[in-house]
Amino acid sequence: MARVTLRDVTLAYDDEGTGVPMLLIHGFPLGRWIWDDTRTSLSKRFRVITPDLRGHGDSEVTPGPYTMDLLAEDMARLLDALRIDRAVVGGLSMGGYVTFAFWRKFRDRVLGLILCDTRAAADGPGEKVVRQSTAQTALERGTGAVVDGMLPKLLAPRTLEDRKELVARIRERLVRTDPKAVAGALLGMKDRPDSTPTLATIDVPTLIVVGADDQLTPPTLARDMQSRIKGAVLEVVENAGHLPPVEQPEATSRMLGAFLEKLDCS
Repeated sequence: MARVTLRDVTLAYDDEGTGVPMLLIHGFPLGRWIWDDTRTSLSKRFRVITPDLRGHGDSEVTPGPYTMDLLAEDMARLLDALRIDRAVVGGLSMGGYVTFAFWRKFRDRVLGLILCDTRAAADGPGEKVVRQSTAQTALERGTGAVVDGMLPKLLAPRTLEDRKELVARIRERLVRTDPKAVAGALLGMKDRPDSTPTLATIDVPTLIVVGADDQLTPPTLARDMQSRIKGAVLEVVENAGHLPPVEQPEATSRMLGAFLEKLDCS
């Protein structure tokens, strides 16, 4: 693990390998650990950078809200600090929202996009109310109260039934997230813009990955995004829910590796 101070926050990150750089952004309320197996596998052929977003993992907690634009700016500054001009940028769930923001703000720095278990649409009125309420729950009752409600939705039924140790490890990681960061991320997601119009502007190679059993951003949403992004490739990960890099790391790494191998970075 390394650390870097960027303007108003210190971020933790891992940076392994050489070759085409790939920045992978985790979701909520996760950390760079979701990409550990992917980084280990792909760093043999590529340079893989996996940061903890502000407030998450080993990064500094700052006052919220954590808007998607703010998090995208953090990622651009991280690439600056690493002297990387252009990279493949990808994100899972909230990390996908950050990836859309990064594309809008810094598209000239993007070699390709990876959209993993995410969606383009903004929150509707009801979803905004839930985000606000959940943020308040985190601040009043702690992260555990939020995690226990969301964990069954994050994982495939088969994972929940047959891999109790993995489920316990994931929960243990999630509850470490500071309640202030949980609230900050929720409020940032609540007010994120609709990225549906952004899809038609994407003109770089794009890989869409989704767990076959994802309850939060199901394959139907992934197929809709694919239809709106010219030339996008869709990969469905069997026996995975919302967290394919954790539930099925070998299959996920294989899909990302095949995508990177085909990129023309000249």
